[in-house]
Amino acid sequence: MLLPDTKRILLKLSGEVLMGEQEFGIDAEFVAGLAEEVKAAHDTGLEICLVIGGGNIFRGISGAAKGLDRTTADYMGMMATVMNALAMQNALENAGVETRVQSAIPMPAVCEPYIRRRAERHLEKGRIVIFAAGTGNPFFTTDTGAALRAAEMNCDALLKGTSVDGVYDKDPKKADDAVRFETISYSQVLSANLKVMDAAAVALCRENDIPIVVFSIREKGNVKRVLAGEGVQTIVRKD
Repeated sequence: MLLPDTKRILLKLSGEVLMGEQEFGIDAEFVAGLAEEVKAAHDTGLEICLVIGGGNIFRGISGAAKGLDRTTADYMGMMATVMNALAMQNALENAGVETRVQSAIPMPAVCEPYIRRRAERHLEKGRIVIFAAGTGNPFFTTDTGAALRAAEMNCDALLKGTSVDGVYDKDPKKADDAVRFETISYSQVLSANLKVMDAAAVALCRENDIPIVVFSIREKGNVKRVLAGEGVQTIVRKD
């Protein structure tokens, strides 16, 4: 097993994953299948936190590029992550898994505010906790929010599920000769400017010695395989 003694993880999903085969929004059928994947991992006894991006609905930095004030655009992006969190909560509970959504921006009508000790208690009771609205501050990505929550919740690893099956030396969608790393150090990722997560997120994981596992979420059963040290993945860790 590549990640021994893993008891608590944070699973970071890009918002685009929730689109399924659509070009925009949330594919309810695909999210239901994704929830079954998460449930299978949860059924092994793992304590699981989730962070989901909002790019399938609205991406703050893109909105800013089109003329919106960056702060306003980022808050709009945070709202998108809450929508995705609620969709995933619904799918997980339909699958029979107790779930709580905690938002960094208080909105008590739809979810709990982020309170670390309450989140800890939910995990101890076997619930999945979905952290929404990033860090609650503009100018920070959901990657940074995921790294922050992983550190606060004392997670053993941060798993990043994307549409690519690991970290490559160049974009595998554009270069046929791209080489995938089995393992790579935080420092290498930062110095080579590899697009795993943003630099602040990688640095935060490095400071707290939280391995980052990058894998494809689109391959059925991959979450469980990756946690067993199987399947295709890249682990970012200390040298």
